[in-house]
Amino acid sequence: MVPLKHLHPRSRKRVGTLALFMLALLSLLLLVFLLVGLVAVPSSPDSQLHSCKNLTFLSNRCRHQGESGSKPWVEVLSWEPRAFLYHKFLTPEECTHLIDLAKPSMIKSTVVDSATGKSKDSRVRTSSGTFLTRGQDKIIQTIEQRIADFTFIPVDHGEGLQVLHYEVGQKYEAHYDYFHDTFNTKNGGQRIATVLMYLSDVEAGGETVFPASQVNSSLVPHWDELTECAKAGLSVQPRMGDALLFWSMKPDATLDTTSLHGGCPVVKGNKWSATKWLHVEQYSVPS
Repeated sequence: MVPLKHLHPRSRKRVGTLALFMLALLSLLLLVFLLVGLVAVPSSPDSQLHSCKNLTFLSNRCRHQGESGSKPWVEVLSWEPRAFLYHKFLTPEECTHLIDLAKPSMIKSTVVDSATGKSKDSRVRTSSGTFLTRGQDKIIQTIEQRIADFTFIPVDHGEGLQVLHYEVGQKYEAHYDYFHDTFNTKNGGQRIATVLMYLSDVEAGGETVFPASQVNSSLVPHWDELTECAKAGLSVQPRMGDALLFWSMKPDATLDTTSLHGGCPVVKGNKWSATKWLHVEQYSVPS
C-alpha cells in the first residue's frame, strides 16, 4: 500500500474526502440502529430513570421491568395524548403522609362551572377531596421539586396538591383539565399539564382512562382483567407511588382534545390520589 504522504495532493484530497464520507455514513447507520433498537446503549447503574423501548402500554417487558426493578423508571404510554407513567415516583411513606394530612379536611369534590369559572357540585364527580398548600411542609416541598424536575415546569407554576379519595362506586366522568372559561386563566394562564399520583393500590377498578386516545388499547396484555370503563381507551391502573403525567396542551400551544380523561368507578377497595395541575405561567397561591 502506498503511504498517504507519497500520494499526489489531489489523490490525498480524494482519500480524505472518502474517509469523511465513510465516517458520516457509519454515524448515520449507527443512529438508525439506535432508533430502531438494534443497538443497546449501556446505562449507568445509578441512573434512576429508565425508558421502556416498547411503547405499548403495560407490555410484558414494561410489566417485568417495573415489578422486578427496585428503582424508579419512566414508561411512555402514548403520544396522543402525551402521557408518561413514572413508576415509584413516591415512596410509601410519602403516600401515607399526604393521606394523613388530607383526612381531617376532606369534603365532597366539586367541578368547575364553564359559564362562571367557579366551583359547583356535580354528579359527574362523586369523590371527596381537599387542597394542600403549595410548599406546606418539607415533604411536600420535596415532592413538588421532584415534579418540577420531571416536567421541566417550575414549582411556582403549579397549584397546591389536591388529595382525592374514591370509595366503592365513586368515579369522575370523562373531562378536560384545561379551562373553557377566562375566569380561571387569569391566574397562571391555561393548565398545560397534570401529574396524577396514586397514593394507594386499588383491588379492582379505579383506573384512569383516556377515551379519546389514539392508542389501540385492546392489544394490551391482561385486557380481560380491565373493567368495562377502562376498556374505553388507554387506561392506567392505580399503583401506590406511581405518577401519571399527561399534557393538556400540544407543543404548538393548542389544546389537546385527546387529553380527555376520567376516573373509572372503584369496584373493590379504596383509591387515594394526589393531583398537581401545572400552568403555562406563574400561579399565585390564593391567600
